[in-house]
Amino acid sequence: MRTTLTLDDDLAKELAKLARRQGVSFKEVVNDCIRRGISMGDRPDATPTPFVVEPQACGLRPGIDAAGLNRLVDDLETEGFLRFHSSGGSAS
Repeated sequence: MRTTLTLDDDLAKELAKLARRQGVSFKEVVNDCIRRGISMGDRPDATPTPFVVEPQACGLRPGIDAAGLNRLVDDLETEGFLRFHSSGGSAS
């Protein structure tokens, strides 16, 4: 289909540069750019809606002892500290 299209000067220059760089005709570049633009569909909003996490109080499952978990963490930290210093300060 033959039609007349008025392009902004800056856009026409960029399309002409692209045609030279790719070694194809101006018409091919314009058609390719239009096809790619159409295939993208609607453009997403410039400022997307931020993702918001809504925290919920879950607590621990019945039978889980929070103090026992803290003791376990303390034991693991102590064990790591002792291992680090007994090996001469090298992390292994």
